[in-house]
Amino acid sequence: MPYADWGERSPRWAGIRSEVVDVRGVAVHLVRADAAPGAPPDGSTQLLVHPMGASAVWWLDVLGPLTAHGPVVAPDLPGTVAGHTGLPHPNAARAQNNARFLRAFTDALGLDHVVVHGWSTGGLAALLFADVAPKRVDRLVLVDATLPGPLTARQALGWQTLGRLALFAGPPIARGLLGVFGRRLIDLKLRYADPAVLAAGRLDVAGGDLSRLSPEMAALWAEEFKQMRSRPGRLGGAVPAFASAVSAMYVTRRPVEQAIDRVAVPTLLLWGDQDPLIERAVIDDLIARRPDWNLHVFETVGHLVPLEVPDAYVDVVGRWLAEHRKPPDVKANMDPPGV
Repeated sequence: MPYADWGERSPRWAGIRSEVVDVRGVAVHLVRADAAPGAPPDGSTQLLVHPMGASAVWWLDVLGPLTAHGPVVAPDLPGTVAGHTGLPHPNAARAQNNARFLRAFTDALGLDHVVVHGWSTGGLAALLFADVAPKRVDRLVLVDATLPGPLTARQALGWQTLGRLALFAGPPIARGLLGVFGRRLIDLKLRYADPAVLAAGRLDVAGGDLSRLSPEMAALWAEEFKQMRSRPGRLGGAVPAFASAVSAMYVTRRPVEQAIDRVAVPTLLLWGDQDPLIERAVIDDLIARRPDWNLHVFETVGHLVPLEVPDAYVDVVGRWLAEHRKPPDVKANMDPPGV
């Protein structure tokens, strides 16, 4: 599916190109575009981090317009089900390892200053990347991110006991089941990618109204799901990714909470108010914890904000970037010792 110029696929994606780069011996697929004419000459590169089970091309509808603020690049994370980057080891898709991958990826591309957009589980990886490489991250955009929210004492106890046990025992079992039922799960995804389903806006797991997807993205989405069917073994990479996200939200929460507390760069929190995966309580808790973060709520939008309302996404992010052009204080933004 990669194109030397995605304009071959659709005029709306002209100037976006696929490339493959070597990152510590792993061939990594990415899509990127140069800064648009008139973009700030010192504009930081926009680094877009996709959700678990997705790929870099899910960003295509916002990637081109974001070049008004500088160059844009979106990699396929290692082991993602839909992408073209391999899985160097079984746990490469865990959020913590994704953060280390992003550090190595930006090293390979020579990116010293980036604005990181992290969507869903990509938001968790983006936050952890900002924590391990704070000198490199100028600003942070978290989109429907899988971050910890409030828990009652009873819920916390349940996750620390039964939840911890399930996360320990679950991944090996899940990998075995995926080996048997992986193709059936992909067939279920294909039903969601059916044009009639998308046209009706029906996808309860994501919320919102997917009839808003551009025709080009809807067709590409359906193609990507069909390609998954030819390689069901890649579903195994999603297991540790899912387990690490659940652990960060409900079980081993403290490291992520500490990373939230340490973020020293301007941060924009984006949320669709019909998101069934990230509840309003999580957003309220994050803003209470970090009142200096900016929040924008997209009304009648679900979990797939950049797909569902790409123009609104670019508008909100663009206005926020214009308000936060000045780089953060370097002294307050140093990589921690030993990183």
